[in-house]
Amino acid sequence: MSKIKIILAEDYAIVRRGIASLLKLNPDFEIIAEVENGREAIQKVEALQPDIVLMDIGMPVLNGLEATAHIKKKFPHIKVLIVTVQESEEFILQIIVSGENGYVFKNSSPEALAHAVTIVAQTEKFFSPSLSPAEVQEYLKRVQDGNIAVDPLTPREKEILQLIAEGHSHFNIAGLLHLSVRTVDTHRNNIMQKLDIHDTATLVHYAVKRGLIEIKR
Repeated sequence: MSKIKIILAEDYAIVRRGIASLLKLNPDFEIIAEVENGREAIQKVEALQPDIVLMDIGMPVLNGLEATAHIKKKFPHIKVLIVTVQESEEFILQIIVSGENGYVFKNSSPEALAHAVTIVAQTEKFFSPSLSPAEVQEYLKRVQDGNIAVDPLTPREKEILQLIAEGHSHFNIAGLLHLSVRTVDTHRNNIMQKLDIHDTATLVHYAVKRGLIEIKR
């Protein structure tokens, strides 16, 4: 049986190395790359074609949810397992509807992490036990029935919102995304209009709530 090829995406080096050390104890797993932001994750997926990406959420430059959306659009067969500290029901349900193959908490045991990777590799979904299967199905039904609010922001707007929430200046954002400063300003104004938010502090709060950035614990 061939090994499960894994890309590990986590921006905190000490956390990344800890997870990698645990995974390497399992002879069925092979870590083929480690990255520290969402853009690097996309590049490595394109180059190496893993079986699974273990994806942190709150990474700089491009967060895990947006990186996952890029990966799933181009490589729908590649599995993504979110590894997160967030435990709120709202956040977890966002993960479920956005197309990931599951999630596991960072405070899980090594055995639970290995189990989650194995289950997802077998083409099944895995959700940590904070939500029951019935709750998951009920939420998915609400999504299918159109009873869940649609995120009003475009992917580019969410990228820019994340960078604003991380404290980048408009000049820095323009450089990172290869845009003009005027274009960044236009996107910021559109974001504020769509969300009816008119100050940076509230934008940051929204970004945290929506999982665009993650408060590490």
